[in-house]
Amino acid sequence: MKTFSSIVITGASSGIGEALALDYAGPGVALALTGRDAERLETVAAGCRAKGATVVAATIDVTDRERFLPWLTAFDQAHPVDLVLANAGISIDKDNSSLDDFSIIRKTLDVNINGVLNTVEPLLGPMIARKRGQIGIVSSLAGFIGLPYSASYNASKAAVRVWGESIRYVLKKDGIGVSVICPGFVVSRITAEAPFPMPFLMSSARASKIIRRGLAANKPRIAFPIGTKAGVWLGSVLPGSWTARLLGAA
Repeated sequence: MKTFSSIVITGASSGIGEALALDYAGPGVALALTGRDAERLETVAAGCRAKGATVVAATIDVTDRERFLPWLTAFDQAHPVDLVLANAGISIDKDNSSLDDFSIIRKTLDVNINGVLNTVEPLLGPMIARKRGQIGIVSSLAGFIGLPYSASYNASKAAVRVWGESIRYVLKKDGIGVSVICPGFVVSRITAEAPFPMPFLMSSARASKIIRRGLAANKPRIAFPIGTKAGVWLGSVLPGSWTARLLGAA
């Protein structure tokens, strides 16, 4: 089982990112945390420091590559990173999946896809050189089939899932593990604003425990909870016309 002592977590000011930061915090652990909410991020950072961790925190937009890359590089030089968690993401589609405003679609894809690339890119070379490390890419169970809401969010999560699962093969020879994390509904600011039912809603603390266990074991895919996972699996194996009929698109 892997252990980690220098960890980058994006989207750390709430939800899964906050829970992971607080759970990983401890003496001998260095954390690089980013988030959109400066006040909440500082509260999380303070909580991690209280547990004995060294913390560097900044409200950097993950789409701001010119600012983000040197910040990550500086942290890695001071604390060689052995776990990067590309967790930052947004879900801002309106009821009609924002088909009347493509700027919302483009922004979602930018944050949820380019934000992942911007997080991984500057750390990958040093990790390969050290022949060790773990990459955790937060996707979603919503990225497995087309759903009747949040089309751009679902598409972005499908993209990073397939990318992460594919680069796992490439990076194996370099000693780098890649785990794609596919949660169902987890209590967060995203789910707090969701206008649809959320079966099997899980606490961020429970999600953190599942994710940390999966990362330590270098699991290729960390998908949960079982109820939502089973429903998505069924929808993906049924003929497309059946799934469309079940979801009201036929």
